[in-house]
Amino acid sequence: MEFIFSPEDQAFRQQIRQFLREHMPAEMAQRGWMDFHPAPKADRQAWQALLHAQGWGVPHWPRQFGGTDWSPIQHHIFEEECSLAFAPLIVSAGISLLAPVLQNFGSKAQQDRYLGPIARGEELWMQGFSEPGAGSDLASLRTSAMRDGDHYVVNGQKTWSSEAQYAKRGFFLVRTDPTAKPQKGISFLIIDLDTPGVTIRPIIGIDGNHNVNEVFLEQVRVPVANLVGEENKGWDYAKFLLGNERTASAEIHWTREEIIKIKHIARHERTADGATLWNSPDFRRKIARLEMDLQALEWSVLRVLCDAPNRYDAAAVTSALKVRGSELQQRATELGIEALGEKALRFYDGYADPAIGNPEERTAWPDYVPGRTAVHLYMRAATVYGGAREVQKNIIAKRAFGL
Repeated sequence: MEFIFSPEDQAFRQQIRQFLREHMPAEMAQRGWMDFHPAPKADRQAWQALLHAQGWGVPHWPRQFGGTDWSPIQHHIFEEECSLAFAPLIVSAGISLLAPVLQNFGSKAQQDRYLGPIARGEELWMQGFSEPGAGSDLASLRTSAMRDGDHYVVNGQKTWSSEAQYAKRGFFLVRTDPTAKPQKGISFLIIDLDTPGVTIRPIIGIDGNHNVNEVFLEQVRVPVANLVGEENKGWDYAKFLLGNERTASAEIHWTREEIIKIKHIARHERTADGATLWNSPDFRRKIARLEMDLQALEWSVLRVLCDAPNRYDAAAVTSALKVRGSELQQRATELGIEALGEKALRFYDGYADPAIGNPEERTAWPDYVPGRTAVHLYMRAATVYGGAREVQKNIIAKRAFGL
């Protein structure tokens, strides 16, 4: 298969670029360039509001819920251009994970109540799946939800909950039938995080950032109306959720951003003899190899999007893209450290200093160098979070090769 962008696609790309030039706040783009992720809550919500006003806030959603009629290639172009502009990610737990579940299995009341605020960026959500001892083996989760009249009483603990500190609500997998087989007794429940009994505690990562959290649930009373779909069918909804974004796990746009930064470093950093790294054939070969591998992964993504996606096993595809994508993320951060050397250890608090340079000129780099070591340390977890690499390979072996 050969992917060639049509004149219509090229015109669409120019439309996206023009919008980004006219509406992307420079300071917001600079924070993206300086690698302060996830974007602050204010950045993310402000950018989501701008996109929503343009009609692009939730392009992947069905049109009846506010989405667009873009082709898979146009979706890809949109995400690529936003990434190249260092815009805040619109991928979030509410938009990308919960919304498709509500659209397919939620009640009309749930759709009316939650989808609008999610699309406008007014309400942020967290995902409550993983638990201590139930991460990759999610079916062994122990958080319980016992029926008590028109409420469930929820007790348990969730961990590695991204951005729960910003969220208003969460969607949780809970065990509603402790006597059933592990996958059969799980339900999908919406919980307001300000409900008595909900406690959120930060987990500070090895990079020093607060991205993930523990969530404790003690005698939390949740209305039965917050049950999504049918009781004890939550495992089916979780599988749908995890397979719905089967190409996003490749993270090609993130890795492309990292390569841009590495090239910038290589053109500015000088070796002991005064030459730039860009003059080193060995280093340029390493960049070229990474770029070629990323291009190959991108073609795999486009093939899944465009070449009869129903012919592929969704679980195997998601796992294969996840494994390869996370490995390339790690290679990119390793190369960034190699490029900067001891300067990679620097940490720069861009939130505290407004003098962050002009993102159009990209002249901020050697004066303001964010710690690539911190990014590298965080990305060591890329082959663990979202499903450990070993588990993903087992899925590929089982679903793709019948082993």
